[in-house]
Amino acid sequence: MKAHRGIGLAAATLALAGCQSLKPKPAPTPPTPVVTPSPPPAAAEPAPRVIRLPARSCVPRNLPPAPRYPDTDQALRSAAGAADRYQLLAAGRLLRQRRLEDLERVIAACR
Repeated sequence: MKAHRGIGLAAATLALAGCQSLKPKPAPTPPTPVVTPSPPPAAAEPAPRVIRLPARSCVPRNLPPAPRYPDTDQALRSAAGAADRYQLLAAGRLLRQRRLEDLERVIAACR
C-alpha cells in the first residue's frame, strides 16, 4: 500500500506540474521604443502680404441722381383724363431713356 501511496503522490505531483505548464505565459514586454528628438521646425516662409486697396468707384461724381419721374401711381390716378395720363407716361418714358443712356455710359467706362 505504501507503494500505491507513493505512486499516487508521484502522479499527483506530475499532474500539478503538468497543469503549471498549461497556464498561459505572460506576454513578453515589448521593447521600449527609441525616441529620437525631432529636429526643430524649419522657419516657415511668412505668408505673402496681401495689400488691399480701398475700393475705387468708377461711377463719376458728376452723375446726377435719378430724376423724379412724373408718372407715379398717385399722379396717374389723379389725372383728369386719358390724355393727361398719356402725357405723364410719355414724359416718364423720356426721362427713363435719358437715365438709362447715362447709366450705360458709366457701365461701359467701368469695364
